[in-house]
Amino acid sequence: MFSEFEAQMSSEARPFPCIFGVTGYRQDQLRYLFLDPYDIEVLGAQLALFVAESRSHGPNTSLIVFTRPRPVQTLDAYHRKMWHTLDQLAQFDKSPWPDTIPEQIDHPMWEFSFAGEPIFVVCSTPAHVMRQSRRCSAFTLTFQPRWVFEKILGTEKAAAAAFAEVRKRLIPYDGTGPSPLLGRYGATDGREYQQYFLTDDNDTEAGCPFAKLAQNKISPTKDREQAA
Repeated sequence: MFSEFEAQMSSEARPFPCIFGVTGYRQDQLRYLFLDPYDIEVLGAQLALFVAESRSHGPNTSLIVFTRPRPVQTLDAYHRKMWHTLDQLAQFDKSPWPDTIPEQIDHPMWEFSFAGEPIFVVCSTPAHVMRQSRRCSAFTLTFQPRWVFEKILGTEKAAAAAFAEVRKRLIPYDGTGPSPLLGRYGATDGREYQQYFLTDDNDTEAGCPFAKLAQNKISPTKDREQAA
């Protein structure tokens, strides 16, 4: 799994669209978790540790969570798995939800948060075919602290240049056009949660199964499902 990721991040002939991830990889600012079996409590403990140490890793840091390759499922199944994971993490979270982040998911300022830190989430799966930028040989999650974007997209000029470069790379990288769901955080017509999991065909109907996460704080059961 790491060899595949390494090839994606280091390719000069076919540059990976996420320039922040590539920079983080090249500067050794990324951190990696190999989660087998798929245990949410282990994931929560390691994510909390990453959040606590993240600012010491560098301005382009993220936590990449790899799982073991399993028989390929449908995109819908992976979509449900991602949201089930985030909901269980929210239940496991010992820190209060940040005051600055709305708890209702259908809000332009909502962002997944854990250990008091707002975090942008990216899901990659082996079921993605056309959208190669979201393809991986196994179910994979990337957790990128919100403050990373605030540092590198601090001005309108910097943000415009970064988004233009990402879009320029996306068009030849993917077999489908850039998703209409991609946009700036906080835009009134945008929703962060819709960007966590992108479909292959630019379908904008895939929503979120929750109005808010962890509506009942309970101890999450370990998720040891074999499919990834």
